[in-house]
Amino acid sequence: MHTIGYDVGSSFVKASILDVEQGNVIAAASYPDTEMEILSSERGWAEQHPEVWWDAVKQVTARVASKASVALTEIQAVGISYQMHGLVLVDKASTPLRPSIIWCDSRATEIGRKAFQEIGQNVCLEELLNSPGNFTASKLRWVKENEPFIYEKAFKALLPGDYIALRLTGDFKTTLSGLSEGILWNFRAHTLAGRLLQYYGLRKDLIADIAPSIGVQGYLTDSAAMELGLKAGIPISYRAGDQPNNAFSLNVLEPGEIAATAGTSGVVYAVSGSLNCDPQSRINGFAHINHTRDAPHIGILLCINGTGISNSWIRKLIGGSSLTYEEMNQLASSTPIGSRGLIVLPFGNGAERMFCDKDIGALISRLNFNVHSKPEILRAIQEGVAFAFKYGLEIMQSLGIKARVLRAGAANMFLSPVFCRTLASVAGLSIELYNTDGAQGAARAAAVGARLVPSMKEAFQGLQRIRIIDPEKNSDDYAEAYRLWLEPLKLALSLSG
Repeated sequence: MHTIGYDVGSSFVKASILDVEQGNVIAAASYPDTEMEILSSERGWAEQHPEVWWDAVKQVTARVASKASVALTEIQAVGISYQMHGLVLVDKASTPLRPSIIWCDSRATEIGRKAFQEIGQNVCLEELLNSPGNFTASKLRWVKENEPFIYEKAFKALLPGDYIALRLTGDFKTTLSGLSEGILWNFRAHTLAGRLLQYYGLRKDLIADIAPSIGVQGYLTDSAAMELGLKAGIPISYRAGDQPNNAFSLNVLEPGEIAATAGTSGVVYAVSGSLNCDPQSRINGFAHINHTRDAPHIGILLCINGTGISNSWIRKLIGGSSLTYEEMNQLASSTPIGSRGLIVLPFGNGAERMFCDKDIGALISRLNFNVHSKPEILRAIQEGVAFAFKYGLEIMQSLGIKARVLRAGAANMFLSPVFCRTLASVAGLSIELYNTDGAQGAARAAAVGARLVPSMKEAFQGLQRIRIIDPEKNSDDYAEAYRLWLEPLKLALSLSG
């Protein structure tokens, strides 16, 4: 038995084919070879064309098929992981009416801030667990205000994963977990966020019907099967945002377990058994994939927008395609802790939720032309990202969420020894790295949803811990570097109002 998992990110689309009985990935691929373009016609805007994602799904399917030892027609179920918080507006013919407003777009920040105040902070936190913020519902309100002709034509407002599922099945569906990430779910009433929809003046019929996160959501159409080379009629049996899915891929499902990722953005994701919320909405609570009204499973999510994108930016700037990430990691490791005094604030990818939706931008501080070169700037960026994680973990700890061990896939910035050692040492926690990623997690979950395995436990056969990074015994240098890093951050926050 075999399943395929897709991870539809803002940089790449990845695919993995899983041998369900053995628990092993038999083929994996990604597309394109360089990051997908993010359109930014105005400051704070970030858009992508949904058709680009679908084309990448087709291309990556062909790539993974060329590496697999089985035919695509033997695949029995499909799972989808996707970039969270985006907005895709489609008409009745399933055609996108405009580019998707994606997760790191901050144009709706003020709309969400105003809603938080006027609806009432206590009401929002009680019902939604969050400020409406810069999430999908607020982006939809922005479209209504600024592009009313698009809003009137819209048949459904979808998340990016809903759109990919639509292309696969022809069905307009979403999930409870997806609605919660869009701030469209009332946790207390266990229904749509009617108060917020009414305040924003949004039509309820724009919201798609709810399908289970893990379970049959629809079946592959003849036309989609022809485009992909898969067998028509197989179920799409899993769909989740990239962070709940990353947690699933690491077997983080129960309260007290914590996952992390450091791709384009960075996330710490802790599962809670209660309807927790942050009064300042710096961290957010969403329905985990196994959340129910009677058995709450809330994903407490700390997000740092400027993570892997900062590493990617400096790579393009100083080396281009000739400089590999492995070479960057080696260079970063060649200079001391603290990067010889160079400091980087890696917050150049839109408004940061942990700063109450302030967009403070990135900053390079204490640059000395006689001292600093490639190794120092590479290390300073990796340390800066680790320090941003530490800053966010302190917020989580202040709310009673304590991390002693983080589980992560051995990918992206977790391949950097500097990043891992810095984060482990400055935060005083152990990092466990596993042989998994988002596409693999989606493939495993698809097997659960299609009932190709007898229980959830069997879905994780083959998942292996491959490395542990413990805090260094003498962490004083890391602590001092973090203290120095906080100084320009505090100044930037004070200047931003």
